Amino acid sequence: MDEKITPPADSPAMPGKRRKRPRLVTADYLENSALYYLQRFSTSAANLRRVLLRKVQLSAGEHGTDPEEGGRLVDALLARYRSAGLIDDAAYAAGKARSLHRQGGSTRAIKAKLAAKGVEAEVVAAAVDDLAEDTAGDPDLAAAVALARRRGFGPFRRPSLSGKAVDPAERRMKELAALARAGFPFAVAARVVDAEDAAALEDEARGG
Repeated sequence: MDEKITPPADSPAMPGKRRKRPRLVTADYLENSALYYLQRFSTSAANLRRVLLRKVQLSAGEHGTDPEEGGRLVDALLARYRSAGLIDDAAYAAGKARSLHRQGGSTRAIKAKLAAKGVEAEVVAAAVDDLAEDTAGDPDLAAAVALARRRGFGPFRRPSLSGKAVDPAERRMKELAALARAGFPFAVAARVVDAEDAAALEDEARGG
């Protein structure tokens, strides 16, 4: 896939430009659209299918093409891409899970995001299980520490930029709430927020 793929003509227009009419869907057009998308994004089979089926529906509304025939073209294309290794949900899920985890994503949030991309439950479970092996400890603790470091929670707290005194109890509750919204169990959130030694916490998160 070294060859540069020309963006489909109905790609989103730049701000200030008129929206172009949806293209007439053909097998060649769908192929070009799929390759262009894959050059730009890592994706699951189900997500790419949604992207292409939207083009099929737009073509049906604009040109009166048969959406069922368009759907068959999409499914045949995806089957061919799976066989060729251009689409691999297991590899996609593993890579996405590691990326989200490094950014501070909880296992709960990672599962939800992969499921939203149409990745099957057993593939999602395998990707999350791999995180536990990679971290040599609790993947949620490692992710919570990463998020706390980035947000300045717990032992990573930074001085208030305003110079105003911050109520410790109120700050603690806000940090716990933020970690809970990110999908972390209370025990993990409290372990991070109440930690006093950043180095010791990071060592624990690494399984030390």
